[in-house]
Amino acid sequence: MSGSDEAGGKSYGGGDLNTIGPGQSRAARGLLGWSAADLARASGLDEGFVTGFEAGRGDPASGQIEALRSALMREGVVFTEGDGVRLSERQKGGDEGTRLGDLTTENDR
Repeated sequence: MSGSDEAGGKSYGGGDLNTIGPGQSRAARGLLGWSAADLARASGLDEGFVTGFEAGRGDPASGQIEALRSALMREGVVFTEGDGVRLSERQKGGDEGTRLGDLTTENDR
């Protein structure tokens, strides 16, 4: 099934927020304006792996899928139920306030 979200009969994503599917990976890259090479660099994986995964080829190890997911999440991608993706408010430029570790007596008002 070339171009589908299934690889060798194995389905990824499916609403499981702890993994991603090929379509989610492509969509997340699109939101970030990233190429497959950009995602490969950010995840520490080979570009061929990224393009193969997104094409639904092979049976990638869960650690490789997690590396892709983590790299995308570090850039503000949020994976939602039903195989959706969106950018976090932080990535969109929303004000996230002051982080706990950055609070001082001067800005804790």
